[in-house]
Amino acid sequence: MSSFEWRDGRLHADEIPVEAIAEAVGTPTYVYSATAIRAAYRRLQTAFAPLDAELHYAVKASPNLHLCRLLRSLGAGMDVVSGGELERAWLAGAPMSEIVFAGVGKSDDELRAALDGRASPLTAAEAARFGAPDPAGRGPVGRFNVESESELERIAAIATELGATARFCLRVNPNVDPHTHEYTTTGKKENKFGIDADRIAGVVERWGGAPGLAFEGLHVHIGSPVPEIEPYAEAIAVVLELADELGRRGHPVSTLNLGGGWPIPYTEGAVPPIEAYAERIVPLLEERARGGLAVLLEPGRSILANSGVLVARVQHVKRGRAKTFVICDGGMHTLIRPALYRAFHFVWPAAWSGPAPRWVEDSAAEGGGQGDGLEVCDIVGPICETGDFLARDRALPPMRRGELLAVFSAGAYGMSMASNYNDHGRPAEVLVDGDRARVINERQPLAALLATEASVRELRLARPGVPA
Repeated sequence: MSSFEWRDGRLHADEIPVEAIAEAVGTPTYVYSATAIRAAYRRLQTAFAPLDAELHYAVKASPNLHLCRLLRSLGAGMDVVSGGELERAWLAGAPMSEIVFAGVGKSDDELRAALDGRASPLTAAEAARFGAPDPAGRGPVGRFNVESESELERIAAIATELGATARFCLRVNPNVDPHTHEYTTTGKKENKFGIDADRIAGVVERWGGAPGLAFEGLHVHIGSPVPEIEPYAEAIAVVLELADELGRRGHPVSTLNLGGGWPIPYTEGAVPPIEAYAERIVPLLEERARGGLAVLLEPGRSILANSGVLVARVQHVKRGRAKTFVICDGGMHTLIRPALYRAFHFVWPAAWSGPAPRWVEDSAAEGGGQGDGLEVCDIVGPICETGDFLARDRALPPMRRGELLAVFSAGAYGMSMASNYNDHGRPAEVLVDGDRARVINERQPLAALLATEASVRELRLARPGVPA
């Protein structure tokens, strides 16, 4: 049984109708299935089991503490790309030793907090509110994914200052095209990520034995979602050649972090299943893994995307000369992917008694392959932007004010990219587990948006040449 399916004319998340959730907490609301999250995680584990791969959940995909805790309970480490995500991973119960800190722009403050808990922005009392111990007693993160030589220099200086040792992998830019959207391509020479492959050996030679540093291996992440298998094989070939060269120079590679980017089917049959990726990748690394090479993966989308839906309510239906607009309370402020990437998300009414709809890219000419009696429309939000849409030219059953729409494959990079544009509060989040539903994030009230503007603080600024 799918975690999201129509039964008795109503869309269910596990055993609970999403209509009941919308009535209880309002809309727009993200609804996640714990059942689907567990299944997706275990599917990845099974696919890459021959490598005994360590899975580090990419917190940026969906950072809610309760989702992170669920994944931690399954054994996941955490992949973070900011100081805020680092603290979330800590509050979610991840030991520092199982946190990987990536990202191109780590600040000195973030590096200090990652190396010594006494530099955490959280107090002991704040951590205790979330059931976490005093961060002051924690040690350094398990590994840094280092993106530049400048960053490595700062890590070395701060680690030496703090009397800590920073274990690190160098992120390799392999100049491989993942054939995904240009904004989510990260492994080509024109991208800001990683160090050019032909410079890696020199960087390791200069910094591999520096005080405060411990070189462990290589990291590569070419983009997301990667719809084809071969780019992974190309990137792995680059890093394995580098690993062999570094070994010959006396710098053995003990860790290979393959990043993430595993795709999910936003439409029917759009990408190969994760098992097909594993079938191609595992043979490239299996012998080395048996020899002691630690293989890390950083999945996010492949676990969360199809484990969550966005539920929005129709506010108005407007039939113009050129188009019909279904105007919802969810828009680019709740799910920006369609506006930012022209990403496709399947959308369908939560109340539906017909045959199971097909997840295809609808067209006016063919009625989207969904059958007769449909109306082609744009599904848009309340934001004062023409780019505020969830879907364009979609064939839907005729919609009416007050009806609910479900936006599928929205569990990853939905809530994590939500904004307060036009002074809208961020959506609520609900986690369903079988016949139980819990609000894991309350809808953001207007007072929360205004809180940091409630007072004015005068600044005393130092001016050159003028005594303070």
